[in-house]
Amino acid sequence: MRFNDIPYKRIDISEYQNEQNDLIKKINEETNLTSIKKLIKEYEDNYIKVITLASLAMIRYTINTNDKFYDEENNYLNEINPLIEEVTNNFNKALLNHKLKSELENIYGSFYFLKLNIKNKIFDQKIIDLLILESKLQDEYDKLIAGAEIEFDGKINNLSQMAKYSQNLDREIRKNAAIKVDNFMAKNDEKIINIYLELVKVRDKIAKTLGFNNYNELGYLRLGRTDYDLNKVNEFRKNILEYVVPIANKLIEKQAKRINIANPKHYDLSLNFLDGNPTPKGDTSELVQKAKEMYHLLSKETNEFFNFMIDNDLMDLETKPGKMSGGYCSDLPLYKAPFIFANFNKTADDVNVLTHEAGHAFQYYYASKFINNPDMICPTYETAEIHSTAMEFFSYPYLESFFKEDTNKYKQIHMSEMITFLPYSCLVDHFQSLVYENPTMNATEIKNTWQKLEKIYLPWKDYGECKFTASGTFWYKQSHIFINPLYYIDYALASICALEFYLLDLEDHNKAWHNYLKLCSLGGTLPFLELLKAAGLNNPFKKETIHAVINNLIPIIEKM
Repeated sequence: MRFNDIPYKRIDISEYQNEQNDLIKKINEETNLTSIKKLIKEYEDNYIKVITLASLAMIRYTINTNDKFYDEENNYLNEINPLIEEVTNNFNKALLNHKLKSELENIYGSFYFLKLNIKNKIFDQKIIDLLILESKLQDEYDKLIAGAEIEFDGKINNLSQMAKYSQNLDREIRKNAAIKVDNFMAKNDEKIINIYLELVKVRDKIAKTLGFNNYNELGYLRLGRTDYDLNKVNEFRKNILEYVVPIANKLIEKQAKRINIANPKHYDLSLNFLDGNPTPKGDTSELVQKAKEMYHLLSKETNEFFNFMIDNDLMDLETKPGKMSGGYCSDLPLYKAPFIFANFNKTADDVNVLTHEAGHAFQYYYASKFINNPDMICPTYETAEIHSTAMEFFSYPYLESFFKEDTNKYKQIHMSEMITFLPYSCLVDHFQSLVYENPTMNATEIKNTWQKLEKIYLPWKDYGECKFTASGTFWYKQSHIFINPLYYIDYALASICALEFYLLDLEDHNKAWHNYLKLCSLGGTLPFLELLKAAGLNNPFKKETIHAVINNLIPIIEKM
């Protein structure tokens, strides 16, 4: 079914609660294994219908946050999502406490039951009002950012549209565009920082209500992390500082020489060549057609997948007024259909986001063929980001159709930005972990924390005339900090693994693609480190892994 034809109706939460709780009661009382399996299947079918409607409303709302109907539906979902979660928690408890738990564990797997146990720990009726407040604060941030109207270049631009000016050959244009964005953030300083302060307070209260010392402990469980903790992540960040930051610094120095600017400001760092950055050749429909040809050539699996996406209008790629910023992949479980959301701005980022989100979408589409349990199709974020980031690298042999004579330039930028991104990802994570460790920090202390860490992880950053951004507020536009707390380190972990796929692909494409398909097919049936092992990838927490990846990349980067 084409996306615009998918019917939507408001979820009747009372009906859902009554129907599902009745099934849960029957599961609790049932002693016949075959009958229990049928009841579980009936419960899952109802659950799939509800989460599909919720996902459909969310997607349509983010496509146009000014749509009054879906704005109201989004607000309604914020109210009922904790109630849906409460029903889910009742179901989880029924399985965890069942007389036939051992038999059920043999059928559904021990890792599934481990996940149920984690979900049981992170929810309680006592936090329902706090969860509703958290969702409302997240929406408040989203609307504020999506509603940006910045007058520049003779027109009104949102933040996604302003991004293209950061690559303009005219330094004055780059600088003035950055100042305009800086002014927008400064104008909304009080609103943004107050939203964040409230989010920190709410999340800390949720954690302590559930018996955790702070949100860091709860946040790791919310993200489903079972085989590593904050100590492991601390070590990972130290390894990035030791092995990656020096290389990233050199890449920034080389870039400064290429664009002939001795002391580049932050608004210079998006320009990589004096004659301009590579841009994709063609409009949105042409880029989609080129992607279709690429996925046809890459494999029969990706060919089938991308045709499905096109045939069912499962992509919304162009920037529009009122559209939420950024890009994401969501899913519509009832139709086993992923959905790609992006904001094309006529830069190379259009190809980045398309291939990245296509990696997420492909994994969901492919794993759905092997896994029926809706909660096991997708893994935790750090694994999911391997699917997407590795897909960016698997696109390398086909990029000429997008960039023509500028293909090598694109690869050079893409690889360099992958390296310089690693410290930034660690900065975002370190910043959040310190804030949640010290949740009573005021606005000034939070900004000072960012400033201090930024000097360590990104020693090359100079904000020049953008005084407000320089005051420790660059993170204001990093939506993950507001919407997906503690998520961002997943990008860095995944990047190390994706770079391993790239290096293997250079040696043996068939093996690399086989391992990638294996990883995609396993979905979330195993914890992170076990999934890596199954896909022939090394443990990114080990310093030897990072050291080896970076060392092997250096000669490749130097030849670009």
